[in-house]
Amino acid sequence: MKPTDFSKYLSGFLMGYLSHERGASKNTICAYRDTFVLFIAYMETQNIMVSRLTLQTITQATVVGFLDWLQVERKNGNATRNARLAAIHAFFSYIQYQHPEHLHECQKILNIPMKRKVSVPMNYLSVDAIKVLLQQPDIRTIKGRRDLALLSLMYDTGARVQEIIDLKPSSLRLDKLSTIRISGKGNKTRIVPMLDEQVKLLKPYLAEHELGQACNNEHPLFFNNRGDKLTRAGVNYILFKYVTMAKINSDVHLSGKISCHVLRHSKAIHLLQAGVNLVYIRDILGHVSVQTTEIYARADSRAKREAIQKAYISVVPEKAPVWLSNEHLLDWLKQF
Repeated sequence: MKPTDFSKYLSGFLMGYLSHERGASKNTICAYRDTFVLFIAYMETQNIMVSRLTLQTITQATVVGFLDWLQVERKNGNATRNARLAAIHAFFSYIQYQHPEHLHECQKILNIPMKRKVSVPMNYLSVDAIKVLLQQPDIRTIKGRRDLALLSLMYDTGARVQEIIDLKPSSLRLDKLSTIRISGKGNKTRIVPMLDEQVKLLKPYLAEHELGQACNNEHPLFFNNRGDKLTRAGVNYILFKYVTMAKINSDVHLSGKISCHVLRHSKAIHLLQAGVNLVYIRDILGHVSVQTTEIYARADSRAKREAIQKAYISVVPEKAPVWLSNEHLLDWLKQF
């Protein structure tokens, strides 16, 4: 079968351009790859098999149809749609220089706008809810001890789920001032301090699995029965299992959709409520700008209430105005 120009340029985009010229991270390349896996699946629903898929067959209308398919058939939200569109924009930005005869259609595709994301209030757990959640793993079992170490570390460091998955024993420094090295978005690395309570959980876990040995420095810190590092779906499954148990076993409020990112939000809110400066929270979470971290200040209703109470000046008169009294309302209206 003769390769098409689409297959040629897609391979060059994913395997050469993104990594070597753009310096994109492995996670970004995987996300872009997944977008085109879905795009090829959509084109097959339009009776265009991958063997016949060429740049000539991909138009602005085709891409819009794909985006609509994501939202209608796959029930994706605006945020997911926008992420898929960003991958397509990056590809056709690359194509317009590689294949200038398609410049006009590339520009039409690049002009497809992002959809405005619906603003959803941030969900986070209280300190009591976190305590109850971490009480659920059965530490009499190997999996229970692993799950407790995993979830507590995810909360304690405010790490993203992919950052936790990518950890290795060599990422840890367990001494008087214990720290963890986390590789985040854009291959940026940050050092996050760990408290003694967290270290007390990690040391027995490392010893149990012989992860403290030099030969295992590059082994996944958290792994499944086959010794492979956990997947995002696997970590979410672990969290959801214990959230379900916590709802059954306690009266603590666990509302809304609770994901791994909710643990990250919770840590940030708890640091803020403890009076930690936003600059330090930014560094712990790995945000590029403190403006990103400010979302937690806006989300913390308790801090807002305390700020209002501190600045409150009573302006309400001790005696209510006459028009607030029902018996004088008719007279007041007549005089109005």
